[in-house]
Parts: sequence; structure tokens; C-alpha cells
Amino acid sequence: MVIEKKIKTKSFSNVIGFDDCPFLRSHRGDVKIVGTVYAGLRFDGLLTGHIRRDGANSAKVIGELISTSKFIEHIQLIMLQGIAFGGFNVVDVDYIRKCLNIPVLVVARHQPDMEAIHYALLNKVKGGLRKWSLIEKLGHMESLGNVFVQRSGLTLDEATETIRKFAIYGHIPEPLRTAHLIASGINDSKKGSPKYSILPI
Repeated sequence: MVIEKKIKTKSFSNVIGFDDCPFLRSHRGDVKIVGTVYAGLRFDGLLTGHIRRDGANSAKVIGELISTSKFIEHIQLIMLQGIAFGGFNVVDVDYIRKCLNIPVLVVARHQPDMEAIHYALLNKVKGGLRKWSLIEKLGHMESLGNVFVQRSGLTLDEATETIRKFAIYGHIPEPLRTAHLIASGINDSKKGSPKYSILPI
């Protein structure tokens, strides 16, 4: 008789979710990012920092924000609202996971137009080839009901359970929903033009 061993799914309770602030198309320089810390469904804290628009420092900034915060000993999972912040500042997800030894879950409401992103990176963005390689390395987005995910350091079952646990008021998990709400109320750019974000929320 063959006995199948059941693999236990890890449950994540202490989570931080990151989103970037909107900015003007004409804006050059830094873009603010917001991280909201949750213990279960309780909002526990807030981290903020700056990344370069279309730059290459998003992973480093996110890693430093977490590692130097009082929450570092408790955070079990990092959520990102998309893989690119501040326009085309593509996050090196594997770098964050390996440096902090914390799994990373990328969540998007819509499936991004990867062909358009590939064209823009290779033809319009400095260092675009490396940035595209980071997206490719993370793999295709997987459909989880009403959202799409990419993941590093956790299984698809664990991602599914995490979305189910934290998506209370819609399809987006609370750490990301709250980060988006806070980020939407912050605008470092000058007023007068439509705000801009590369990937839809």
C-alpha cells in the first residue's frame, strides 16, 4: 500500500504590502512608495520610501525599508502591487527574497500587456534588457480567480490561501488595498496634469 504524504500549506499572518504613489507624466526624479504592515487583518504600521522613476533601485529600497524597520522580525510575506514601481523601475523579486529570506507575492488585478511592456523596455527604457530579464525570470503571471500573481518562495496553494485570507473587501488583499489607498492620497509631483501609473490597479 502506498501512503501519500500530505504537504502542509504554510499560513502567512504577518504581511507587508507595497504600492507606489501616482505621478505626473512629466515628472522626473523620485517616486514615493508606501508599505502597509498587517498582523492578520489588523493594520499594524506604515513604511514609506522613495525610488527613482524608471530606475533600478526598487528592490534595494524595499529591502532596506523592511530590514531596518521594527517589523523585520515579524514579517512573513511581502506583497507587491505589480512587478514595476515608479514607471519601469522593475523589482528584482528574487533579490528581495534571498536577502531577507522572506517570500514575495506579486499581485495584479489585470493581466499586463507583456508584449507592450517588452517593446517599451527594449526600445524606450535605459537598461530595459536587464529589466525584462527580471520579469522573465519570475515567470508568467498565474490566474487566481479575479487576480493574477507571480511568486517567489511560496507555492501556488499558499498564494491562493493568502489571497483568500486577506481579500476581504474585494479581490485585492488588504495590505495592498490599504497601501494603494494611502499612496493615492500622496502626490509628490506638481498638480495640473493627469496622474500616471504604468500598471493598472
